[in-house]
Amino acid sequence: MAAAALVGAAAMAAVDEIVFHQVLGWHHFFDRSTPAIGLLSDGLLHTAELLALVAGFVMWADLRRRRALSAAHASAGLLLGLGGFQLFDGLVNHKVLWLHQIRYGVPDLLPYDVAWNGAGLVLVAAGTVLAVRARRVGRRAQPGTRTGPDAGPDTDQEEIHR
Repeated sequence: MAAAALVGAAAMAAVDEIVFHQVLGWHHFFDRSTPAIGLLSDGLLHTAELLALVAGFVMWADLRRRRALSAAHASAGLLLGLGGFQLFDGLVNHKVLWLHQIRYGVPDLLPYDVAWNGAGLVLVAAGTVLAVRARRVGRRAQPGTRTGPDAGPDTDQEEIHR
């Protein structure tokens, strides 16, 4: 789940940086200085996101190589990473640290904040649901693990002799 969450956070950082910083030009990562510093901060964010993306995919590839990658956990981690970055950016970077706002020159930021943070909440909620499901499925898949009202010590003779 951690490898996929790292990939998800890096991917959302890339979407933010490419779409909102470069294509739309709504803000830079750090807007409390000169435009040159804002551009430099975007380059540093881009560098960090690429490093995180590579690290996440290396971790992912290692899990695949060892046949330890769970698709259910990876899906959950990806959504948690996407939404986690979105919420961190929207709450910490925008509101606590005031590094930048989503958009400047608009009469009311509230609709932008609600959309930005709401999208992050939806992604985190979906990732949480998938993580809970993956954990339940993972528990059922473990040999000798019983779930339900008759759960108790495994009395299967083969398991006892192991």
